[in-house]
Amino acid sequence: MMSDDLSKKLSIIQVLQKIQAEVNAPKENTGRFGKSRSAEDIIAAAKPVLAHYEAALTLNDEIIQVGERNYVKATATLYYAEEQITAVSNAWEGEVNRGLDASQITGSASSYARKYAMGGLLAIDDTKDADTHKEPIKLEPKPKVDELAKAKDNLNKLLEEHGHTNAPAKKVVISKVLEKSTVETEKEADEVIQALEDGLV
Repeated sequence: MMSDDLSKKLSIIQVLQKIQAEVNAPKENTGRFGKSRSAEDIIAAAKPVLAHYEAALTLNDEIIQVGERNYVKATATLYYAEEQITAVSNAWEGEVNRGLDASQITGSASSYARKYAMGGLLAIDDTKDADTHKEPIKLEPKPKVDELAKAKDNLNKLLEEHGHTNAPAKKVVISKVLEKSTVETEKEADEVIQALEDGLV
């Protein structure tokens, strides 16, 4: 808990910067294509840091319709000293054919949207974790060609496992996640893989 003198000197932006620097939510969930983190992992990592700075984090969902698609709009809000900062992320509920009922589909989309809303607010990079770097972290590093090729190969295998065996079908799935039909970075490949594994497409 902060002292009164310190808390009076900090603005909400300064508190957010400190929280961003201290929250560590490593990817500890192992899947077929590597490790990942969930919304619950981020919440668990953030709670003690938020308590230390006497700040609060809330999450709210809203169903919005764009054309014929339903999206879950997740809003992550940081509260401190009567001020607030928000970050928003959307996830398409999609057409899921993996035995999930309507509530499970919405729940998966909510978890996905909340994870990225909190990731944006707390500056959590979803490509690599801070503790995996042996050198100083560089913002938005350009992936090596072999890493991108491997990510695309993993995505291609997963698409085929889900029955998307031809090029047009694969492009449709990619477009649903990225709003474009091609994958150009390792992060984009990871986003499509995560959406497939979460049953969103």
